[in-house]
Amino acid sequence: MPLTLANTGEENIIKKIGGNPETKKFLEGLGFVVGGTVTIISEISGNVIVNVKESRVAVSKEMANKIMV
Repeated sequence: MPLTLANTGEENIIKKIGGNPETKKFLEGLGFVVGGTVTIISEISGNVIVNVKESRVAVSKEMANKIMV
């Protein structure tokens, strides 16, 4: 399921990152790697703030839909 459907506060494991190569590289640079964990801290209008690799990152709804957990 896409990250946008995950529950707030629940730790999830990243299964797949979709999108074009530029998008994948961008997300990997932020710490979103397959096998890594991600936790949603808050969600506003589909946009999410997540905890990934001990950092908080804001991700748009479009980007969050490309991250499968």
